[in-house]
Amino acid sequence: MQSNLFQIEEETPWEDLGNGIKRQIYGYDDKIMLVKAKFEELAVGVLHQHHHSQVTYVESGVFEMTIGAEVRIIKKGDGYYVPPHSIHGCVCKEPGVLIDAFTPHREDFLKS
Repeated sequence: MQSNLFQIEEETPWEDLGNGIKRQIYGYDDKIMLVKAKFEELAVGVLHQHHHSQVTYVESGVFEMTIGAEVRIIKKGDGYYVPPHSIHGCVCKEPGVLIDAFTPHREDFLKS
């Protein structure tokens, strides 16, 4: 299983997740996946956990990010790492975009 070799932004559909959040799935195979998530102001990425390792880059916006017991304000140019099974989530303070990399790939994202 793998994605197309190229993902062109204008050709990559947005999935509306509701509550002010949209997602684009970029490249993936069974070991890795890149995802773009767009948040409107005050949209909430609810606290959750998963078995994947996650690294995220803040392309734009301002977010209040929670990982475990730690809460930080992050903005354009910042990033974070979420270890497997760690509770995490965010509140969007200013509209923005997060670029997520997961390993292994998020099989649940492909089923929706």
